[in-house]
Amino acid sequence: MDKKITPTTRRRLTAPAIVVAMLAGTAWFGSTWQASAQMSLALPLSSVSTALVQQQSLQESIALRANVMPQQTVYLDVIEGGRVEEKLIEQGQFVTQGQPLVKLSNTALQLDLISREAQVTEQMNFLRNTQMTIETNRLNLKRDVLDIEHQLVTLKRNLAQTEPLVKSGVLAKETLLNLQQDLRYQQERLKLTQQQQKQDEAIRKQQLSQLSESVAMLTKNLEFARQNVQNLLVRAPVSGYLSEFNVEAGESRAPGSRMGQIDIPDRYKLVASVDEFYLSRVSTGMQANARVNQQDLQLTVSRVDSRVVNNQFQLEFTLPGEHKVKRGQSVNLTLQLEAQQRDALVLPRGAYLTDSAGQYVYVLDSKTATARKQAVTLGKQSANQIEIISGLNAGDQVIISGYRDFAQADTIQLQH
Repeated sequence: MDKKITPTTRRRLTAPAIVVAMLAGTAWFGSTWQASAQMSLALPLSSVSTALVQQQSLQESIALRANVMPQQTVYLDVIEGGRVEEKLIEQGQFVTQGQPLVKLSNTALQLDLISREAQVTEQMNFLRNTQMTIETNRLNLKRDVLDIEHQLVTLKRNLAQTEPLVKSGVLAKETLLNLQQDLRYQQERLKLTQQQQKQDEAIRKQQLSQLSESVAMLTKNLEFARQNVQNLLVRAPVSGYLSEFNVEAGESRAPGSRMGQIDIPDRYKLVASVDEFYLSRVSTGMQANARVNQQDLQLTVSRVDSRVVNNQFQLEFTLPGEHKVKRGQSVNLTLQLEAQQRDALVLPRGAYLTDSAGQYVYVLDSKTATARKQAVTLGKQSANQIEIISGLNAGDQVIISGYRDFAQADTIQLQH
């Protein structure tokens, strides 16, 4: 059964339709206005720079900024701590080996030196007294041996004279027996005295050796103590430029603290910081080109410091020959990541790479003076060029100046 449509029902159905139509119209107008705004974006032609995509030779490289540093640096560390009494030279001056730099004071070291000197003196006196005692005993034993030998000679002579007299009955036999008994006694006494002499001699040598070693050790300790006191006058270990010298009179310095450094002159190196992205691709022996004081130089990577600090690592290049450079001087160089050149589709580097993050470029149609956004895939790069893998063809004209002012536009109308 058909339902009869009343005027009220017709109004209910018409109202939503009108709302939907209005929303659709608004959306269409907005999209049309946005597209029209993008299409109508106009820039003066003089505000952009362009370049042609070309097939050229490419050798991958990166541009670096290096600083001149000395090849060899000798650090000045405080051996013995103390109070800075006097600063004898200023930073930046040339110093010669052995030249005094700063004077320190340390009461504890000076008292220790006095104590060690007293110990060595006491030990030396004890050694001399011991030597005198041993020498006296040695002389006494030698004198005893001489006395016994003298008595033996006398007894043998008396015995030789007594034997005939005893046989003839002039003297009693008891006299002969007493002389023989005295002779045996003195002979045994001589053996014991000589044995004691040998034993005392061995002991004497051992005692003297031990005492000499003790004195030598104390003397060595005394020399160390004297050297520690002498180290309070800090001297230059080598000749060179005192590039850093952070010392002020009156301050206290702990043992091992660093006061400064001395740079060896006429021998320098270049130190450059490189993004960690290239860490796996860089090795020693790679070639680099640099320009130092209007002179082109061929350099070689001498050292790769693989420690990453703030997303960067460091490369070192030995600076050949003698050049009039100063510590901290900046030098531009180009590191060759490839050994040989190869043909590739390339485009000059420019500010557009940073603004577009290497994702797109604006290709210019010279006939219509219109530039359109084009997605691209980029490859390896050199100091001046970058490889185009896809998205562009040889002969395309590309805007290579900055995109910051129109990065959101799809097309640009350039005007003369």
